[in-house]
Amino acid sequence: MKSKEPPGSFFKDKTILIINAGSIKKRFIYQKIKKLELKIIVLNKKEEGFIKPYVDHWIIADTGNHNECVQAVKEFINTHPEIVISGVITFWEDDVLLTSKILDRFNFIGIPLSVAKKARNKFLFREFCEQNNIPAPKHAYVRSEEDIKKVIENFNFPLVIKPVFGSSSAYVMKIENEEELKNSYEYIKKSISTNVESALHDGFDLLVEEYIDGDEVDIDILIQNGRIKFCGISDNTKTKEPFFIETDRLTPSQLPEKDQDELLEMADFILEKIGVQNGCIHLEAKSTKKGPVPIEVNLRMGGDEIYSSVKAAWKVDLIENALKIALGIHVDKFKNLEEPRKYLIARTLLSDYSGVLMKLNIDEQLEKLDYVEDLAFFKKIGDSIFVPPDGYEYFGWLMVSGDNHLDAEENMNSAMKYINYEIARFHSASSIGKTSRKNGFSFSVLNKYPLVRQNVKIEKIRQMNIKDQRNLHIGIACNNFMEGAGEIEKTLNNVGLIIEKTLKKIGYNVTFFDFNKIPDVLNDLQKSNIDMIFNVCERINGSSLLEPHATAVFDILQIPYTGSNSFTLALCIDKIRVKKLLTYHHVPTPKWDYAYDMDDEISSDLIYPLIVKPSNTDDSIGVTNNSVVLNKKQLQLQMEKVIKGLNSPALVEEYIEGDEYDVSILGSEEDDLRVLPLSRSIYDNLPKGYWHIFPYEAKYGTGDLYKKNIIVQRPPKNISKKLEALISEIAMDTYNILGCHDYGRVDVKLDKNNNPYVLELNSNPSINIGNCVPAVAELTGMTYSDFLEEIISLAIKRYKNRSPYYHLQTKII
Repeated sequence: MKSKEPPGSFFKDKTILIINAGSIKKRFIYQKIKKLELKIIVLNKKEEGFIKPYVDHWIIADTGNHNECVQAVKEFINTHPEIVISGVITFWEDDVLLTSKILDRFNFIGIPLSVAKKARNKFLFREFCEQNNIPAPKHAYVRSEEDIKKVIENFNFPLVIKPVFGSSSAYVMKIENEEELKNSYEYIKKSISTNVESALHDGFDLLVEEYIDGDEVDIDILIQNGRIKFCGISDNTKTKEPFFIETDRLTPSQLPEKDQDELLEMADFILEKIGVQNGCIHLEAKSTKKGPVPIEVNLRMGGDEIYSSVKAAWKVDLIENALKIALGIHVDKFKNLEEPRKYLIARTLLSDYSGVLMKLNIDEQLEKLDYVEDLAFFKKIGDSIFVPPDGYEYFGWLMVSGDNHLDAEENMNSAMKYINYEIARFHSASSIGKTSRKNGFSFSVLNKYPLVRQNVKIEKIRQMNIKDQRNLHIGIACNNFMEGAGEIEKTLNNVGLIIEKTLKKIGYNVTFFDFNKIPDVLNDLQKSNIDMIFNVCERINGSSLLEPHATAVFDILQIPYTGSNSFTLALCIDKIRVKKLLTYHHVPTPKWDYAYDMDDEISSDLIYPLIVKPSNTDDSIGVTNNSVVLNKKQLQLQMEKVIKGLNSPALVEEYIEGDEYDVSILGSEEDDLRVLPLSRSIYDNLPKGYWHIFPYEAKYGTGDLYKKNIIVQRPPKNISKKLEALISEIAMDTYNILGCHDYGRVDVKLDKNNNPYVLELNSNPSINIGNCVPAVAELTGMTYSDFLEEIISLAIKRYKNRSPYYHLQTKII
């Protein structure tokens, strides 16, 4: 007789320690446990928001480091004597061994580590089966080309290759011949990763075994004190091979009663021999012509729809009873299971190819259908989906019931009509191989991996509608400086914070990435779920010379970003190379020469006054009023300050006396390039002895002399349309020649005859509120937020219209 006591009363005042929070797919477990009035402690690498409301205490430790976790549990027990941990459990394959180690150390109920090792390691499990006369296919480790040769010589095809510590069919493949064996081995060795399947943190060893032909089943078991209290069999319909992608699961099994009895007898024998006394077990097996053959034993509750299917069919709650077993609460044997309450089909919702979810429509009437038992859909519009060989993902599952299996199948067909989704396949230019067969899961697609998986952020941008851009998660690449930083640093600090605040205010999800913390930022970028970087990084390791490498990192990680690429950014820092290119393309620029050391002669053709600048600094660093020289002696003095004092090559130009124009440009493509209203700086009011330049002191100095006497006109007054057009055109030529993207600013100076000369291109100009580029954009009717959104839109368009690496193909190459 089963107890009539309400479920919650069994667990009152008890505390369960759960090892590993799992993914969001496991949230329902915590919701269930909380309803049972249990206190919950979770041991995990970090606190997880999706289960935070249900967790009473956290123990933070690296679950990949078992000793650290054991010590963390010990410290928690010592520092919280008022909390008595009643038992330990895991619902996550990754930490079956850790759970066993903890229960051994603290004398909890469960599966000892010595037992868990034999089941968790698929090779050791095969060895155990052979030693106990349990049917097992011929099998071997494969760790080298030599091992592959031995398999070819001694095994019969077809074969199966799989990770020894794998889960969820990840990297499990059927092999038909020698060539496929070699190819699949290379593919797995190259692509195997805990990022794809976290359970692999126990090891990357591979196992090859002869293929077992038969009907695949799941056997879900509750065992307490060596006695099986519940055992239910479900059928897995034929998987999509060669990657063994699960499709439908039928509960209860349709196999003949004799075959089911043999499977149950085998399961009982395995658990007895291997030494499993207490636990919730998910055993996978095949029913063959020669009898039942085990595939693997999972020492935790089965995942996905298994809990709800078992509960719906037999009214057996696997979570509740697994907890009872872990806590030492008696579980009565479940009887009268010959006829299920319902017949169920659970279907895995799959995509035929890797891509981006573009459309999703789940009719709200679906869940009102009385035969729909469970629906889980974990992806949202804009999310990527990776199917083999790129990954092992699925959208979720749908489970329906019926009076019999035929009725359930008809109900499934009806229910599926309420679910419609559309996948935009990853573009062929995005590194996906051009070879394909009708079967999207065939071996000819192995050459895709891992490029398509890495390309997902770019592909999401390529497939999105620009009108949905506020749904993007934007990362701000910038520099965050401590209090007491210099004037330049304060300016660099402010721009990122202002952009972050502005984008958040209009609805964007925004994350700040501080490039002053390089190890952290590289790690954070790899782990982040950002869709695009808004790049305003101007320093790395305190140097502007390393600024271009930020975008190189984004390209390596395949994260789309705003602004120019690393080549253009690096080129524009090198003023000497820029001058060479402008001269080559006949763009007017002041006559010039350069010196890398003091022995280099400056051309005597240059006419004084001259201006001496560092060739590779920004923000006018190294430029003062004394930078303009009238004779060779002054020239040598300024060159020495630049070459020896600043360790920079010196650029020497003929000084141009007139007004200076800042030409702000938006766009990248011919159809979106546009020049914003010009900004004009007039130096005529500067006192005698002050040259008509914009030195460092004018930008960051404390005095007001330059601010008071330099007149800035936005837009310029009394300028002819012809001159305005000429300035705009040579600025546009400069922008295009140097391969600038999305936005930039060209500095142009006029001589006394109004002849324009290009001084430089700033491919990453400051775009804080009030800076030149956003200020002139405002003259066109743009607010600051409009301006930022326009830059994001331009970047989206640039990625959408071209192949992923087109932006690296600089026009001057």
